[in-house]
Parts: sequence; C-alpha cells; structure tokens
Amino acid sequence: MTLAAGALALLRRGIADPDTQWSLGTFGAIAEFSRDEDEPAQVTMAADILSAITERGGIALRLDARLRPFASESLTKTDWNQRVALCLPEDACAMNGRGVLTELGADTQALRAENRDFILFDLGLGALQADFCVRIDDVDTAASLRQHVGRPVFEAGNPAMGIILHANPHRIFVSRLGRIEVYQPIPPASGKSPDGPHTHVLPKLLRSGRTHPATEPIPPGWIPCAHLYPPHPARNALGQPRPFEAGHLDSFQATLADFGDPATVALKQRVCEAVRAARPPAELTQDRHGRAAARIALRQMKATGDASPALPAWLANLDQGNLDQTDDEAALHGGG
Repeated sequence: MTLAAGALALLRRGIADPDTQWSLGTFGAIAEFSRDEDEPAQVTMAADILSAITERGGIALRLDARLRPFASESLTKTDWNQRVALCLPEDACAMNGRGVLTELGADTQALRAENRDFILFDLGLGALQADFCVRIDDVDTAASLRQHVGRPVFEAGNPAMGIILHANPHRIFVSRLGRIEVYQPIPPASGKSPDGPHTHVLPKLLRSGRTHPATEPIPPGWIPCAHLYPPHPARNALGQPRPFEAGHLDSFQATLADFGDPATVALKQRVCEAVRAARPPAELTQDRHGRAAARIALRQMKATGDASPALPAWLANLDQGNLDQTDDEAALHGGG
C-alpha cells in the first residue's frame, strides 16, 4: 500500500517550492521551516522520504501510506490563513510522551551527517504526536544537562532551560511523519523569532493538552502530525502584504476541493452564487466553522475584485464582530 497519488503530488510540489512553509509539533510547541527563493537548499525526493535542507534548518517527511491531508482556512484580522494538516489516525500517531528531561544518545537520524554524533535530549513536554528535543554538540553542556535528567524542564528551580538557552543548540522536533531541525539561534525572551526556521514553545498552551487549535476543523479520529502552508495569494512568506496572486488563490481552492471538508467547500460556493445573484444577505449556517467559511468566501471575492453589487451588503452583514481565532493561536502560528 502506498500514499495516494494526489497526496504524494501535493507533498512533492510543496517540498520543491521555496514559497511553501512547513510546521511540525502540537498546540503550544511547533517548529517551522521555510526557505528563501534564492537560498541554497538540498532537496531530495526519494521513494519513501522527501527532504529540504538549508544552512538554517531542514525538514524530512516520511511517506506513510496512512497519511491523510486535510486542507482548511481560518480567519485573520484582515484576510485568512490557509493550511494543509498532514494527519495520521489517532491510534498511529503517538510518540514517546516523555514528561521529564531525557537523554536519548547520538542523533543517528540527523539530516546532516556531521550532526549524527551529537547528543539528543528530549525536553519531556509530554505531547501526544511529537517529541521535542535539543541536540548538544558540546561535552560540557551535555554533562551539565545530565545532572537534571529525570526532572520536568519547567519545574520551579530547575536550571536546565537556562543551560539550554545559554548553549543555543539545534532544536529537533519529531513526529511519526518526520522531523524539522532548526539550526538558527534561539531569540531572547524579549526578541523576535528569526525569519526562516524557528521554534515556539508556549507552556501555557501546552498545558491545555490540545493537539491543534480549535479553529482548525480536523475530523474526529485524526491527529495532525505536520502541516504545510502553500503560497498565500495576499501575503509573502514573511507575512507581509504583496500584490494579489490570483493563481495562488485558485491553486489552494483546488487543494481545498481535493482535501478539505466537502460541506465547507459547498457552503463557500453557495455564498458566492448568492452574492452574484444579488440575493439579500443571509446567515447560511450557525456552525462556527461554517460562519468562518462564509466570511472567508466574501473576503476572497473582495480580494479578487469581484464587482457583484450585493457584495458590500453581504460583507457589512456577515463580516463583522469578533474573530473565530484566539490570540494564542495567532501567537503560536505567527499568522500562518
């Protein structure tokens, strides 16, 4: 049994495209991988694994036959986010779930040969679908961390996290679908995450025990073990506005039709048809995800310059009020 052709094509396009971004982790702790268009990268497309490695970080994806993509969109303050969750069945996604700092030995699975003798320490964050590790190349730092093995890293009085922050090691986040490695320094607590590969660890969100944000409609029985973020039509990889790219919108709408929730796709189509038929604004659903989908459809019509005379009234009627997105989600995913 092999990965379905459509899913495989989606992943191959993504790994080859420098404008596609990736993440791996859980709600409260994720690693993100991206690369610049002109950044040197070693891209590999083998029968069982896809990978991309730069001087700033790397990603490797295992082509598991059980992998199922789920495409979705969510609201932001001004437009929308888009993503594809790479999911495994709930009974096939679990990692080690360690709750304390644990030494794992040499990282023999490192993406670069020169890192395979370095020592991995699992931070013990206890998530279901991912392990969160640091990779230490200094014997003194490794010896210092060993003194605190067996303790939670966020335990009061535990100096382990201070040792890690001072050492600025590689961060290695691993799931059943692969790994992301981040080689860039950890920013200071008051600093901004660097462009390109970086990590976020937010203990408050981790304590919720959730596997993904509430705004992401993952079907029951499936767990996201990685994500890909195809090029956005209105923003570049840094989240900055750019001239609208209709081709990017069309491409993701096709992905949504292939891998998204059919009811959501149908609802968006009904909204567009109603607006173009100049029908009066109507609340088409009371469901949270459905309301968000309707608003996104209207925003996408506006972004493409749709001249339907009823569009302003629909926007005024439906695209008002609070977002269906939490500040915590925005902080974790950087706006997607």
